[in-house]
Amino acid sequence: MQILDGKAVAAKVLAGVKAGVADLVGRTGVTPTLAVILVGDFAPSKIYVRNKKKAAAEVGIASRDFLYPEGCSRETLLETIAAINRDPAVHGILLQLPLPAGLDEDEAVTAIAPEKDADGLHPMNLGRLLAGAPVMVPGTPAGCLEILDHYGVELKGAEAVVVGRSRLVGKPLAQLLLARHATVTMCHTRTRDLAAHCRRADVLCVAAGRAGVITGDMIKEGAVIIDIGINRLDSGTLVGDVDFASASQKARAITPVPGGVGPTTVAMLMRNTLLAAQRQTTPPLPAGGPENPLPPGERAG
Repeated sequence: MQILDGKAVAAKVLAGVKAGVADLVGRTGVTPTLAVILVGDFAPSKIYVRNKKKAAAEVGIASRDFLYPEGCSRETLLETIAAINRDPAVHGILLQLPLPAGLDEDEAVTAIAPEKDADGLHPMNLGRLLAGAPVMVPGTPAGCLEILDHYGVELKGAEAVVVGRSRLVGKPLAQLLLARHATVTMCHTRTRDLAAHCRRADVLCVAAGRAGVITGDMIKEGAVIIDIGINRLDSGTLVGDVDFASASQKARAITPVPGGVGPTTVAMLMRNTLLAAQRQTTPPLPAGGPENPLPPGERAG
């Protein structure tokens, strides 16, 4: 059984981003800059933001903080986003989710300029992904594909099952897998006989948000498991949505938690920020260029 090391994959991506940042700075004098908006005191969000800022510093991306208490008003948040949209020195915007109660996440995400949407969650960017011509791809799904590609997992013709249907992970991941000619089944918490669907999967991607929802008896012998979940038990231990002990007895390969998809999510955010800066300072690369996960000829059929 092979461990799919997300840290190693992320390190490779970040090395490429660092080289790209140095090239952009050398050619244009422009330093890619990411604006980070954090509202409230949700501890996991603070950890995520800290990790993303650390990665940005390591690759030469500048970051600007916009930190607000939980009582931040809708008007203040939207005015902040509008001001950053207008600032030509900022190339990417990270709005850390979830937002506190009382703030509309859909409204806030839609307010971000699509070309600065480093998370790839703006409806325009999600629509481009659906159309097979992505510009900004959400970091976690993109990171999952990066892991599968790094380890040479064949997707063409494979049975792929995605457990979870969120805008952040499940839906965009299904589109990326379809574009690679996998046969994709989407499941969720209300799926009847979830185990039967999972047992058909050559590639099983789980983002259900529930610790241990997938167990070894639900997994096909020799399957590749991408565990996207991260859950903290009462003991303080971090675990995924897949029961690692039992799943590892059946799977051919599996991502660990922590150390699997998480690091690649951060790395892909850095790549998106670099790409945004490149597009805003140089002519856009042609469709199907190195930043596009869906090369020509791989988008339909």
